[in-house]
Amino acid sequence: MGAMCATVRLGVLAGLVVVSSFAVAQTIPTRIEPVTSALRAGQFDQALQLLHSALEQQPKNPQLWALRGIALSGKGNKKEALGAFRHALNISPSYLPALEGAAQIEYDNGGNGAAPLLEQILKLHPGDPTSHAMLAVLDYRRGDCAAAVPHFEQGGSVVDSQPEAIQAYGDCLMKLKDTERAIAIFVRALAQPNADVYARYRLASAQMVAQSPKEAITTLQPLLQQNTADADVLALAASAYEADGNTPEAVRVLRQAILSDPHNVNLYVDFANISLDHQSFQVGVDMINAGLTAEPKAAPLYVARGVLYVQLAQYDKAEADFESADALNPGQSVGSAAEGLAAVQQNDPDRALATVRAKLARKPNDAFLLYLEAQILTQRGPEPGSAEFQQALTSAEKAISLRPSLAAARDVLAKLYLQAGKNDAAAEQSRKALNSDPKDQTALYHLIQALRKTGHAQGIPDLLKRLANLRIEGTRQEAERNRYKLVEEKSSSMEKPQP
Repeated sequence: MGAMCATVRLGVLAGLVVVSSFAVAQTIPTRIEPVTSALRAGQFDQALQLLHSALEQQPKNPQLWALRGIALSGKGNKKEALGAFRHALNISPSYLPALEGAAQIEYDNGGNGAAPLLEQILKLHPGDPTSHAMLAVLDYRRGDCAAAVPHFEQGGSVVDSQPEAIQAYGDCLMKLKDTERAIAIFVRALAQPNADVYARYRLASAQMVAQSPKEAITTLQPLLQQNTADADVLALAASAYEADGNTPEAVRVLRQAILSDPHNVNLYVDFANISLDHQSFQVGVDMINAGLTAEPKAAPLYVARGVLYVQLAQYDKAEADFESADALNPGQSVGSAAEGLAAVQQNDPDRALATVRAKLARKPNDAFLLYLEAQILTQRGPEPGSAEFQQALTSAEKAISLRPSLAAARDVLAKLYLQAGKNDAAAEQSRKALNSDPKDQTALYHLIQALRKTGHAQGIPDLLKRLANLRIEGTRQEAERNRYKLVEEKSSSMEKPQP
């Protein structure tokens, strides 16, 4: 989900200027009253002129500097306003109006400077709900939900009054797997008069995580009755209908979702899963074929169709689909063996290789670094016999000698052996990888390739069935992990919330 700029306002700044923090008649000198009057009237230039004279007489008066910050902020000059508030704090570090003004600007700018200011405010006023709400959102932005939730709790009605903040509160509870409390928060969010379609979607998603499909269907009904074309809403509804045992409705709604968003690969995979559950394998193949017409380079569709072909005992077609998936997405192959590599590479293999080699210079016997070097080199597609190919082979073999249980390195070595025509050696490495990790789908895939090339095809159907079952299990687990998901492009409505 993108960074959320929830609009939570402290007492000093709220669009124009609120001067009530200063408006205690007994403590404001008479010469300040024209300044505060000008600020209330939105006459910021006049206020600045008056303040200029006053500051010449009292340059170390934090109240005057804070008022200057308010006037500058009212004119939209946030940078100078922040400087004025900071100047006031240099004079009086605990001056509340300056703390509030500086914190609001830092918060609106999304900078790191807001948190210490808000924490200082809470030292002065520990129960201030607005400061708690703002700190909660800041913690949420940086992904620290464990820190955010206590602040959300103390934000009280301020959180409830801000749609973005209350949704973030629920999101955090979901990430902390406190689903029951999250549902209660999303119910509160949905009850807000300005609640949008995504508040309803979040609640239904949370209800699905809680394995309450009937409740999710009820939550989604207003959207479904509007004949929504939102593919994500339809996909969630299809999942709820299927979990509730209403497969015909699930299929109908999922078909509607596919028509609404024919390039959404996940929808076709969802359809394939329903087809698998109900042994309607050919129906699933037909739908995947339609998906491949729209997205011919989508590796997950080839994997899904390969699994369906296994159920139909069409093993040659299944193997061809798995091979196509591997060719389209070699970095993650059938079993995503290179997850560690993906984190290092970040779509820049040259930089990744340089980084790994710099670390290897300091730790030449680090098995994982050697594996990463071999994997990066292998992904560059070196020709067998080339210096780069030989380096990849050497690094993979050394990694295994240092850590025999490193199945990912054996997967890389098996792939290199296959490319070099050493098929028996590839089969041996794949079997050893499977001994370390029986669920290693990449090892299974390489073993199938090696057996095919060595003419030992009799065991391939059983291996394909095993691979298909692992793929089904992996898809189910991934679907469970992603059951509650916030769609990035749909969260853009949260980027510029209204006050």
